[in-house]
Amino acid sequence: MSAALPNPTVRKLKGLAQRLEPILALGKSGASDAFIQSLADALAQHELVKIKFAAFKDERKTLAPQLADKTGSHLVWIVGHVAVFYRQQSDPAKRKVAV
Repeated sequence: MSAALPNPTVRKLKGLAQRLEPILALGKSGASDAFIQSLADALAQHELVKIKFAAFKDERKTLAPQLADKTGSHLVWIVGHVAVFYRQQSDPAKRKVAV
């Protein structure tokens, strides 16, 4: 992904993410192509996505950056067994998250 997000943006995204429920859960099948596609689709629709590490909890700190890289998104935050990803919608008319 491009440069890191500025701190004020990260703080705002963390605040918004606290109210979100996880949309996806990384289960036994792991970071399969289908899971990565689901995450990419969720990012396209919502911009800010929370996923839960149902399995692979010990690997979340290495898997989360890989997921961000593969989906072209920013890894905003890992807290507990949850990770938050952000990818800005390219079409300004479709943006849901104002940063």
